[in-house]
Amino acid sequence: MENSLDSILVELGDFGKYQIYVFVMVCIPIVLHSSVHVAYVFTAMDLNYRCEIPECDQGSQIYEPPWLINAVPHTQGIPNKCNMFQYNSSFTQNETTCSSSNFNNKTTNRCSSFIYKTQEQSILQEYNLQCSDNLWKLTLVGTINSFGQFSGLFVAGVLYGRRKVMVWGMVLCAICGLIRTLMPTYELFLFLEYLDAAFSAGTYISGFVLGVELVGPKKRVITGSIACSCNATGFILTSIVAWMVQSWRPIIYILYTPPFFLISYLWIIPESIRWNIRKGRIEEAKSTLRKLAKVNGKEITEKTLDRISTSNNEVEQIGERNQFFESLKSPVLLLRFVNACFGWTACAFVFYGLSLNSVTLASGNKYMNFILSSLVEIPAYFLSPFFLSYFGRKRSLVGFYILAGAACIAFIFIPDDIQEIGLTVYMIGKFGATACFNIIYVFTSEMFPTSTRQSYMGACSTFGRFGVMVAPQMPLLANTWTPLPLICFSSMALLAAALTLFLPETLNIRLPDTIEEAENISRLKK
Repeated sequence: MENSLDSILVELGDFGKYQIYVFVMVCIPIVLHSSVHVAYVFTAMDLNYRCEIPECDQGSQIYEPPWLINAVPHTQGIPNKCNMFQYNSSFTQNETTCSSSNFNNKTTNRCSSFIYKTQEQSILQEYNLQCSDNLWKLTLVGTINSFGQFSGLFVAGVLYGRRKVMVWGMVLCAICGLIRTLMPTYELFLFLEYLDAAFSAGTYISGFVLGVELVGPKKRVITGSIACSCNATGFILTSIVAWMVQSWRPIIYILYTPPFFLISYLWIIPESIRWNIRKGRIEEAKSTLRKLAKVNGKEITEKTLDRISTSNNEVEQIGERNQFFESLKSPVLLLRFVNACFGWTACAFVFYGLSLNSVTLASGNKYMNFILSSLVEIPAYFLSPFFLSYFGRKRSLVGFYILAGAACIAFIFIPDDIQEIGLTVYMIGKFGATACFNIIYVFTSEMFPTSTRQSYMGACSTFGRFGVMVAPQMPLLANTWTPLPLICFSSMALLAAALTLFLPETLNIRLPDTIEEAENISRLKK
């Protein structure tokens, strides 16, 4: 059956001047959302510091003076952050250096003040979160941010439409972000971090859908890839800002101020035509189509506009939920669903884990590493559709899982003194993880019946958020053994690759409409 709105969009121009204008406008909040979404990577990052030795430092802020090896325990040439050798009172002010005789290297004491390697400022100093027993408080910020995104997704876009969610979500996010800089305690900071993420949760998907829904069917792949690239652009913007100012409050001020200008979007861009139709706002949908036709230099008749019809969306949603649970009675679909949920969790875990872990790499500049790990996403977004077309869904997904997992393992064995090779291998892993994330969206949407497809996609995406929530905790494992996070990333990717082999290939397969067709999907040739 011909989709009336799609056919109208084709008549008016798949990607004309009006669609380009709206699409460019919605890309801006996508970039802004992505930038604030990962700001915690730098506002709550761990820093390099060591104990201040009052008798030796005497007001100096030099991180590695010549005498430090005598005063502080070292591990692989790196000074301990929070312990120093016990000072002997035999030290006199006439001595010019602190020799080994001034310290008892058999006894260590915990220090109360610190000297930092750089001028960087994070909440570590603000809330006194130094030392390994407080590291979990830094990593918890990322998990709380992800949990805020997770909980906010349940209501985003359901009641208020794409445009309002995109605008007011970012404005409320900005308010919470700026207030967060004034919080006197870590607990209040964490609460505002949660609200910030919860309010902005629907911005990306609302902007993505708002832009993609307005173009013709043939242009949705390219516009979707561009929208995903805007997500990477936001990550890059955050790293550049953090690199420039290197202080957590200015980072927030710079990234969280621009969203206030999005209030103008309530007047300068339209609400989603499809959302208006589903909500019965036919006249608003028709008004947008008239404006689209005028800007694109096309004509549209009232007879054409009358082809738009409403549907009882609420009844459809209730019916879909009931059919979703009914379909899970099928052992084939239940196992397929569990398999897909694990794949989504693995994709999210490896993708975000490699992004966050890039700032903790021993080699290279942390800001440049994060920029590179974000930049490599862009070719992955544009190339993965070609792999889907030529190699199929299953082989492409398995191949990129293996690529990501193998790169993580290989990186462990590359010495730090050959940084270029190490970073290249690491970025290959991030490329593979990004391609997996892009492919699994398409693959999942093709494996389940039409009547429950949206419910399955939503459920899989929800489970995927658990991978996002766990990823920020990986630095805690690095304290136990440095390669452990990469081993976890690799294990998840390789296990997901093995499980993907049990999923059906959907290339050149007609999308299943019923449970029975989904169970026997390999027979549905186009």
